[in-house]
Amino acid sequence: MNDNSGKMTDSVGIVKTKCFTFANPPDEMMLKCGKKLGPVTLAYETYGALSPEKDNAILIFHALTGDSHAAGYHSEKDSKPGWWDTMVGPGKAFDTNKYFIICSNYLGGCKGTTGPDDINPKTKKKYGLSFPVVTITDMVKVQKKLIDHLKIKKLLAVAGGSMGGMLTLEWLISYPDSTRSAIAIATTSRLSPQAIAFDHVGRNAIISDQNWHNGTYDLDSIPKEGLAIARMIGHITYLSDASMHKKFGRRLQSRDSFGYDISSEFQVENYLKYQGDKFVERFDANTYLYLTKAMDYFDLPSRYGSLTQAFKNISAKTLVISFTSDWLFPPYQSKEIVKAMMNLDKDVSYIEIKSSYGHDAFLLETNHLTKIVKSFLTNLKLNDGK
Repeated sequence: MNDNSGKMTDSVGIVKTKCFTFANPPDEMMLKCGKKLGPVTLAYETYGALSPEKDNAILIFHALTGDSHAAGYHSEKDSKPGWWDTMVGPGKAFDTNKYFIICSNYLGGCKGTTGPDDINPKTKKKYGLSFPVVTITDMVKVQKKLIDHLKIKKLLAVAGGSMGGMLTLEWLISYPDSTRSAIAIATTSRLSPQAIAFDHVGRNAIISDQNWHNGTYDLDSIPKEGLAIARMIGHITYLSDASMHKKFGRRLQSRDSFGYDISSEFQVENYLKYQGDKFVERFDANTYLYLTKAMDYFDLPSRYGSLTQAFKNISAKTLVISFTSDWLFPPYQSKEIVKAMMNLDKDVSYIEIKSSYGHDAFLLETNHLTKIVKSFLTNLKLNDGK
């Protein structure tokens, strides 16, 4: 084993991505937009062992640009583990010695789950923009199909941060009796106009790229520049003023003084360029359009008349966590969720963590989150409260 062998001591180790296919014609899946889709393939990974009673399963939802690879490594040559490896594994917050963890790529994704980059079986060509618009509700519906496929009647918990928190809330509402608890981190019941505006600019960067070709680009001419710019715009919203001061300040990248030209001179400029270039290597441009649009459409208060009404039927014990410097999904949005649940006398707890990391804190504040999540899960009785 290579240098990663030492890193794997507290890891779930080598993992494989699995696939589950359903909604084969003529039994296609009906989407919120009124269109049908099928077949649908869902990519997912699992960590830990499912108990004989099947009462220790936790479903984790990833953020906008995440995927099913939440923990471990796909091979011994991998330099980086899954996106939440700091939280999922032996002895970690989502302890794989105790729990059976499930994570899958969303409908509309580009990491194994059916999305616009896949081949339409009817036309034998990539879906592109012919792929139907999907919503958070549709994504959760697909996740429920997976849980049913695994023959799990009731989850111990559903959990997720950012966009994953939206799916967590949607799950509570759509399937109120299918989970005992929920952990919603750095999330919201609906995007603010500012967040929608950032998504809009990111999408426009993509569709303005000369290689986008109305979504019919191929691997040899993908809209790299537009997708990279979209990522740079998004990444700015994940940081905070304090974290950017600490990480970059006004330091220059490779000069001692200004060059008095329009090149990228500041460290923060080069950092964003690096993030954009790396993103293009792993993500599909059309997927970015579809997933950000799904986030924009998510609006629980409008759909149900009020946030309190939206949570009327939920039964799970819920933990809501926010971060002080998160200006993308600021704490007041988490407090709105908590207040609505409290109005209904639901079992809800709220923690606001002081952090300078901004929205990215849900990926970086591992120590705080581990203590909180461990305590929350430990206090759940594994015998359904009997």
